[in-house]
Amino acid sequence: MASVFSIFFIPFKSLWKPLKPHWWLTTLLWMVMASLASAAEVELRVAIQEDTDEVKIGSSTAAIVKDANGQVIGELNPMDGFTAQSDYYGVSLSQWRAGQLWIEPENDGLVWIGDRWYRGRLLIMPTDEGITAINYVDIEHYLYSVVGGEMIPSWPLEALKAQAVSARSYALYHREKTADKIYDVGNDTFWQVYGGVQDEYVSTQQAVDATEGQILAYDGSIIEAVFHSSSGGHTENVEDIWSEPRPYLRAVPDYDQQAPVYQWTEVFTLADISDLTEGVGNVLSIVPQEKTPQGRVRTLKITGDQGEKMITGRQLRKALSLRSTLFSIEPLTAGDKATGATSFQVQGRGFGHGLGMSQYGAYAMASQGSTYQDILRHYYTDAYLARMRVAE
Repeated sequence: MASVFSIFFIPFKSLWKPLKPHWWLTTLLWMVMASLASAAEVELRVAIQEDTDEVKIGSSTAAIVKDANGQVIGELNPMDGFTAQSDYYGVSLSQWRAGQLWIEPENDGLVWIGDRWYRGRLLIMPTDEGITAINYVDIEHYLYSVVGGEMIPSWPLEALKAQAVSARSYALYHREKTADKIYDVGNDTFWQVYGGVQDEYVSTQQAVDATEGQILAYDGSIIEAVFHSSSGGHTENVEDIWSEPRPYLRAVPDYDQQAPVYQWTEVFTLADISDLTEGVGNVLSIVPQEKTPQGRVRTLKITGDQGEKMITGRQLRKALSLRSTLFSIEPLTAGDKATGATSFQVQGRGFGHGLGMSQYGAYAMASQGSTYQDILRHYYTDAYLARMRVAE
């Protein structure tokens, strides 16, 4: 794997103000390195299955099996299924055992991990809880899938391009932060959705290819370009959601009013939140106490006939699988002090944490003629486009 980034920017700060209307053109920068590698050579480590007992694997072509030292110890036949397991030596696969095992398809073949096909190669390594399967994949090929997993592939190309740049920046930000870890990112919604080749489309490949190597930067560093589905009308300042500062994640108006998740209503019974109401007796009310400037619930007070307790909006969101913490909550069946309320109605807006780019907002902007540069400029305050280069 290429080393972590050593980044040098030519920021053109003296040109910033007079050229502001065209700054996305003037600040599409090249990172200047003593030794350069093309963007296509950046390999990302993606955890596909973590701390599991076994992993189903295979290859669409013949594949080389290597041990931890890179020595070839065997070969897989194309389209044959195998099961990798944890054992005394580290990892076992058919007749092969080693501290770690590499599976490297030949002739640009695909590797089967779990229940789907992926580009790149596979490392299987032991952990304290079993084995972990890590897909080593070219970042541009990774993005072919991520853009299709995170956005509807029939959306306007400019929205897909914005998603490609955001996802590339997010992945490389974490690649820099995890150089001493066994993987850079995971493959689920905690990170960004990576579902292998089944999520690739012609449109997502076009979006990635059109923005190849382009990233978002702020003050000379790659940004953590987080995104979400829909903010419910307005994104948030990062300090109102997370404790760590991100000066490029500022609250801006959103254009997501046509999103199917812009407004939503759910009804729940007390049984759905029994773990959160323990100790208060019959629940009389659940009332938000503290909100962000845009209305997301930070804390709530649960009042019962035997006491009260405070919980966070995140706790309630997790317990009820709510789309966001931008909600109000009311008793649906009021009851009395003897019985308490038996069900509650939650009315909310948006889907996700509300930071960075709103995907439905990007869709709306692109549908109205905005370019991907316009979209990124709107959602990532004072960030700028740069071109990726890494040292060998």
